[in-house]
Amino acid sequence: MTDRSPALTYSSYLALDEVLGAQRPRSAEHDEMLFIVIHQVYELWFKQLLHETAHLQRRLEDGDTPHALHTLRRVLTILKVAVAQIDVLETMTPRQFLGFRDRLDAASGFQSAQFRELEAVLGRRDADVVHHYPDGDDRRRLAAAMARPSLFDSFLQYLAGEGYAVPAAVLGRDVRQPAEPDAGVRRALLAVYRDDGSPAQVAERLVDVDEGVQEWRYRHVKMVERTIGAREGTGGSPGTAYLRTTLGRPAFPDLWAIRSEL
Repeated sequence: MTDRSPALTYSSYLALDEVLGAQRPRSAEHDEMLFIVIHQVYELWFKQLLHETAHLQRRLEDGDTPHALHTLRRVLTILKVAVAQIDVLETMTPRQFLGFRDRLDAASGFQSAQFRELEAVLGRRDADVVHHYPDGDDRRRLAAAMARPSLFDSFLQYLAGEGYAVPAAVLGRDVRQPAEPDAGVRRALLAVYRDDGSPAQVAERLVDVDEGVQEWRYRHVKMVERTIGAREGTGGSPGTAYLRTTLGRPAFPDLWAIRSEL
């Protein structure tokens, strides 16, 4: 039997008909297209970050330092691109945004389930967040992410496999609960840094990731602030008032706490 399936093309491989048909502005305002494209691209990067961090956790738990470092570099590069995209969004003035803002109805970036899932990977444990999503795939995925070990949990397993004295209670903790700062973990991290080997490089790249996420949060807050000021966010979300509360809250506090002890 002859295979009559159409030959794979650039367009069909990338599903460009679907991707390029996914921008559906609700107004005639010129800048609404930019707003949609930027946020769709963010969701694609969030998808890739979730893909990479899942791979990173497996590499750490397997003790595969070279591939863990490679994946960390890729995550860091994606975060730099995510921050740089804000420059593009900031070419839109407040009046240009207000030209179509009322067409967004209840839609808000606050509802991004993928970003919430990424926060869970980085260690956030907040059942109230899950309840913001109706029953469905988003809610199930977010609940599952909050029931799995975080990236830092996987890192501690990696350190234990490398022979560092990570407390057994921390390794066996209930990963559904928020991780608490731990003196035993800090002692193990100090030993890692004093040895100055490959695990210390992994630790530093995790600090880079934490800093990269915090940089994105800061740029995001300032972008929202310069666009809508102190107004309530779209869909009744808290806007800048909430976003400011996320600043200065590291995902890996023990990695920052040891800086004054090295």
